[in-house]
Amino acid sequence: MQVDWKRFCEVINDANNIVLTSHIRPDCDALGSCLGMAGILEALGKKVRIVCGQGVPPNLAFIDPDNKIKCIGKDIQTEDFADADLHMILDTSAWIQLGDMADVIRNSSYKKIIFDHHEGEDDIDAELFKNTTAEAVGRMVVEAADHLGVAMTPEIAQPVLAALATDTGWFRFGSVTPVTFSAAAKLLEAGAKPAKLYGQLYERETVGRVRLRGTVLARIRTELDGLLAHTYILPDDYEKTGAQPTDTEDLINLALEIEGTKFATIMVGQVDGGYKMSFRSRCDVAANEVAKKFGGGGHRAAAGAFIDSNDFEAVQKQVLDETRSMLTAT
Repeated sequence: MQVDWKRFCEVINDANNIVLTSHIRPDCDALGSCLGMAGILEALGKKVRIVCGQGVPPNLAFIDPDNKIKCIGKDIQTEDFADADLHMILDTSAWIQLGDMADVIRNSSYKKIIFDHHEGEDDIDAELFKNTTAEAVGRMVVEAADHLGVAMTPEIAQPVLAALATDTGWFRFGSVTPVTFSAAAKLLEAGAKPAKLYGQLYERETVGRVRLRGTVLARIRTELDGLLAHTYILPDDYEKTGAQPTDTEDLINLALEIEGTKFATIMVGQVDGGYKMSFRSRCDVAANEVAKKFGGGGHRAAAGAFIDSNDFEAVQKQVLDETRSMLTAT
């Protein structure tokens, strides 16, 4: 699926008061794309607000220095943006990922559009602008600026670079194409600073996150002659290590560093209940196909799901049995 850019521009030009929303448990693609899109729309003279079901995680607060991203029910109320005439949902097409914004969107009367790169979508009453071959919504934001005739500024480019760089594993994933680097070049030409971004993301480790990483590494197990690697985090590990729940971001990639591993999964206990699954694939078994078995989704190389159960052993058995089955069937 590709974006109809002519139609997208028509929708944007017809709107004056736009609300942007992305998914809960936001990553840099969600946050950076919202901030970049907001800057583009503001350059067109639009009134723009970013309202999500959760706030910005503390470890990613640097991406939003002006606190533009608001959390519904905490920083802003529904009536505060009842005058909107367009609602754009970025980086998700699933109701469950919208958190408390789901009911707001269901009950609203203004036009809705989805701006996303994931395969599949729920029955959200929205016009779709999707590119399922795009490696990141951040890249789509760069294209949106081009089609809308907006020149990138450093303030727009920096969060969009965060979106593009992180969703491609700093340009390591198989989803990367020459178009990826063309988009990155445009961002750097506009003033984005990759060294600064890398430092903000990866050179501010806390003792808690380092200890949590050690816990994750100690629990890694391999199966199927090393093809599968898996590990887990329990809800009480945060208190034991002094880490924050947001410190789990990207820890699954530690399992993929093992030579011979082609598929990895991590089961992350949530402090408010349930387990979040993350899957990574470098083989013929797509991560999003495994995630679909548990009601989740994502991309071929990276996907996730959530299981609403606090029984770790049952969750682990369910996930690993299904994963083993799919890996050995190929």
